[in-house]
Amino acid sequence: MNALPQHVKIVEVGPRDGLQNEKEVIPADVKIELVNRLTAAGFVNIEAASFVSPKWVPQMATSSEVMAGIDRRRGVVYSALVPNMKGLEAAIAAHADEAVIFAAASEAFSQKNINCSIAESIERFVPVAQEAKKNGMRLRGSISCAFGCPYQGEVPLAAVLDVVRRMRDLGCDEIDIADTIGVGNPRQVHEIMGQAQREFPVDRLAGHFHDTYGQGIANIYAALEAGISIFHSSVAGLGGCPYAKGATGNVSTEDVLFLMQGLGISTGINLDTVVDAGQFIARHLGRRSVSRAGNALAAKRASAE
Repeated sequence: MNALPQHVKIVEVGPRDGLQNEKEVIPADVKIELVNRLTAAGFVNIEAASFVSPKWVPQMATSSEVMAGIDRRRGVVYSALVPNMKGLEAAIAAHADEAVIFAAASEAFSQKNINCSIAESIERFVPVAQEAKKNGMRLRGSISCAFGCPYQGEVPLAAVLDVVRRMRDLGCDEIDIADTIGVGNPRQVHEIMGQAQREFPVDRLAGHFHDTYGQGIANIYAALEAGISIFHSSVAGLGGCPYAKGATGNVSTEDVLFLMQGLGISTGINLDTVVDAGQFIARHLGRRSVSRAGNALAAKRASAE
C-alpha cells in the first residue's frame, strides 16, 4: 500500500460528461457560466466540450459557441472529446487545449456501440493523435468499461492493460481508466490501478468513477492507496450512463473535495465555490443536486444566514 498523495488533480467533467445525456437543451450561456464558475473555483483541467455529431449527442451541438464564450484562465486546460479527425479539426478551431480520445476495454461494448474491434477503434485514432500533437495539444486517452460491461459483464484485466499500452503507444499524455457503469469495487480498483502503472507512469494515470452503486468515494480511496493522484468528477453529480439502468452520474466533485479535505490532501480548489456552481446548475435543471456533501454544505450555509 502506497502512502496517500499530498496533492491530487481533479479533472472537472460536468460540462461535458455530466451534461451530455440531458434531454432538455441547455442554452450555451448556461454552460458558459458553469465553466466560468468552475474556472473561478480553481480547477486546472475542465472538460468543456465534445465535438461529436449533433445527430448522436444533440446536447453538445453548442460546443464551439461554449469554447468561444468562456473566460479562459492562464494555466487551465480546457479539454474536448473528439471521436475522429473531423472532431479534432473542430476542437483545434475552437482552441481546445486537450483532445480526448476514447476506447473500450470490452470487446462486446466496442462491437455493440461502434461496430468494430477495440484494436480497430484505436487504429482509427492514429492520425487524430498525430495531428493533435502536431498542433501542440495535450492528448488524453479514456478507457471505458474497464471495471465491467453492460453486455459482457466481467472485463479481463489483460484487456484493460492492452488498451493502456495501445493508448500509451499513441502518445497519450494522460490515460483515465473509467468505471463507465459504476460496478467497480475497491479491491478491483486497487488491482487494476496497481497493474496499469506497470504499463504507464502512475502520475499520469487517472481514475474516472461513476456512483451507480454508491461505490465512487470508496473506489477513489482505493485508487489513492494504489498511488493514483488524478481523478475525474462531475459537479452536482451530473450525468448518467445510457447503458446502465438507473445509473447516476460521475462521482460528485463536492463529495470528492470533501473527502480530500478530510484526508488533508490539497487540490487547489475552493469547495464553497464548487458548491455554489453545483446549486446553480441544479436549479437550472429543475432538480436537486445529487451531491450529498454539496447539499449538506449548502443547507448548512442557508441555516446560518
